Amino acid sequence: MKTGHYLRIGTGIASALSLLIGSSYLSRATAQQINGTLGQPSATITLDGKQLPAPPPKFGGVIKETLEGSKVWWPPRVAPPKGAPNVLLIMTDDQGYGVSGTFGGVVPTPALDRVAKAGLRYTQFNSTALCSPTRAALLTGRNHHSTGNGVITELSTGFPGYDSIIGADNATIGAILKGNGYPTSWFGKNHNTPDFQYSVAGPYDQWPSGMGFDYFYGFQGGETDQWTPYLFRDHTQIFPWVGKPGYNLITDMADEAITRMKQLDAAAHDTPFFIYYAPGGTHSPHNPTQEWIDKFKGKFDMGWNAMRDEIFANQKRLGVIPANAKLTDWPDSLPKWDSLSPDQKKLFARQAEVFAGYAAYTDNEIGRVIQQIEDMGKLDNTLIIYIVGDNGTSPEGTLSGTPNQWTSYNGILDFPLAEQMKFYDSWGSAATYPHMAVAWSWAFDTPFKYTKQIASHFGGTRQGLAISWPGHINDPGGIRNQFHHIIDIVPTILEATRIKAPQTVNGIKQKPIEGVSMAYTFDKANANAPSKRKTQYFEMIANRGIYNDGWYANTTPPHGPWILNAPLPPINEYKWELYNLAEDYSQANDLAAKMPGKLKEMQKLFVQEAAKYNVLPLDNRSFARAVEPRPSATAGQTVFTYTGVNSGIPTANSPNVIGRSYKITAEVDVPQGGGNGMLATTGGRWGGWGLYLLNGKPVFNYNMLILAQYRWEGADVLTPGKHMIVFEYTYAGPGIAKGGSGELKVDGKVVATGKQANSIAFLQVSDETFDVGVDTRTGVNDNDYQVPFAFDGKIERLTVDLGPSQLAAADQRRLREANARARD
Repeated sequence: MKTGHYLRIGTGIASALSLLIGSSYLSRATAQQINGTLGQPSATITLDGKQLPAPPPKFGGVIKETLEGSKVWWPPRVAPPKGAPNVLLIMTDDQGYGVSGTFGGVVPTPALDRVAKAGLRYTQFNSTALCSPTRAALLTGRNHHSTGNGVITELSTGFPGYDSIIGADNATIGAILKGNGYPTSWFGKNHNTPDFQYSVAGPYDQWPSGMGFDYFYGFQGGETDQWTPYLFRDHTQIFPWVGKPGYNLITDMADEAITRMKQLDAAAHDTPFFIYYAPGGTHSPHNPTQEWIDKFKGKFDMGWNAMRDEIFANQKRLGVIPANAKLTDWPDSLPKWDSLSPDQKKLFARQAEVFAGYAAYTDNEIGRVIQQIEDMGKLDNTLIIYIVGDNGTSPEGTLSGTPNQWTSYNGILDFPLAEQMKFYDSWGSAATYPHMAVAWSWAFDTPFKYTKQIASHFGGTRQGLAISWPGHINDPGGIRNQFHHIIDIVPTILEATRIKAPQTVNGIKQKPIEGVSMAYTFDKANANAPSKRKTQYFEMIANRGIYNDGWYANTTPPHGPWILNAPLPPINEYKWELYNLAEDYSQANDLAAKMPGKLKEMQKLFVQEAAKYNVLPLDNRSFARAVEPRPSATAGQTVFTYTGVNSGIPTANSPNVIGRSYKITAEVDVPQGGGNGMLATTGGRWGGWGLYLLNGKPVFNYNMLILAQYRWEGADVLTPGKHMIVFEYTYAGPGIAKGGSGELKVDGKVVATGKQANSIAFLQVSDETFDVGVDTRTGVNDNDYQVPFAFDGKIERLTVDLGPSQLAAADQRRLREANARARD
């Protein structure tokens, strides 16, 4: 068989080939293509894709007793179809439709502009309204409930649509392309690994490596800070910022992706690659470099209402909303800019400057990745898909914003203005973990209503999208208005690469791909063609929507997502709205009262789609469902024992001292001079605790979310040799966020006592880890030590004993709700 010949086999040829390569392999090969001479090391095979991995061929050579008369035969290497493109799939985080300049926003996004000018912009492209669900749908081409990701993993329940497990019957685009010969790489955010499978104990089938990616460089959860990120290379936690002042993950990610592409080009120049590039920008914390913050100084002094008007005008000028589109009403629950005090305006403008700097910085680094593809001479055969956000802009910064997101996660929803102003100059730096006031989030979702989390309205689900593919899109700079959804990306990639969705993967029959390809829109002749997506449901925490042929019906959210712990009506009592999107792009004119028959028709269709795609049972408990029991290796455990140095233990697998009394016992061998270093710690700069030796003296430090530092220190330097250091804390419960009293002891003798006025209410800083003998990431008290602060003695045994929880059932529910909110 010579290059490019398909195995179209007649009877005579088949007989001959069956002797050469084996009849079972021959039957599988009839729809596949061999390139080169079969049996030679250079031969490749392009699969029909029905079964992944393809069964191994039988040996087609000759084996005699000795080499004399024997003939070598190499199985062909699997390769993508000839001419298949490289694929760069980009998705940013927490950015609504009105953020990017490419779609009318006030933040310049030249990398996105570049893709749009070389290709197409899409004005009716939609997400699921929340992080993990959107990402699961993006990777699989199936609806989020079909992949078990009806909500984030922290809210998972034991129903097929909500267990947060992407099953083996939902192979990702990474697995499909890898099985067809593509090298696959994933950079940035994951948040599709269930938190109960998060530790080194695995299993790893829900990690990127188990989802078809050869290489992963990123973070596992919903967020991490960009200065000292909770970062992994494949399965191993890494610390690339150590010794690198000014390090930022947004740049490091681009550097890593560029290096990877260079390596792939050097190793296999003619083999196309697939890169999934998912930076953390602009999820909180907003962490751009100072250079990017400075670019936006004074740019938001006009306030959120005037900015919204400006974005709306820009969108009409650019043609990314229809000429007849209406700007939806400003909600009464959010303040208007003119009602604010001068100090509020100053602070809130600063918050937006940092957010905008973060968005622009993220786009700039994406631009570097795209430029590298051009520098390698591969841009002309690269399909670039750039999705602006996985949902609308985040409302989780509360009404006033915060310099430390962990305060709002723990129920502190009104960080005093005077205290926030102390962080004005450092806002966005490593000295903060910031988020902005929710009114900015609403404005950045112009022209729509609502924000992230709200699946019923396009403020939660409408994303900017640009796609380029030189030579295959014949309308560069064009705009497409067809209605599409995140599940349509996988079939678009498959059509572009000429790879079929497999029927089985690893012997498991696959669910059908539920998306439809958008490749028909690449042709200018189809610029105004009807959308091939006829119907699409939306649902998140019982906020519902249903699209069908230009009509859209949806429920009215009972309240904004920034209003916590408000009562919710029964699911069947939600009010419904109805819109004709052909005439009402932004959901501004509710027709429900005028067209009750059409509304009932749409409601019935939603129920049908919900039953079809595992949406049922509907559950509006919001973050309250966090109390559901889930698989865990440490559930119910109250005594945790460690020996020697042990770091990087996820918070879900470590002792949680919130709302209870506890005792920490360290049996140590102290060196000459009394010793220095961490004995045990969890959390870091934004909240947590640590037991350590400082210049030979024992110290226990409790960081109350940067609002206070509670500290116990022994007066005397420890003598060399073995000692038992104990910190015992008595919680002044019952109830949440209570204080208590603590005793620090050495060899049974009390060396320090003290009281603590309050404590962290709900949530340990979860993108830090529990460490024994060292402190990774950030320290709980920068005035005492700098990480890694490794203990210079020996830890014989470290034990944490937890007392019973002193939180009432309602308090425990609120704790788990906060834990879930922090990971969306």
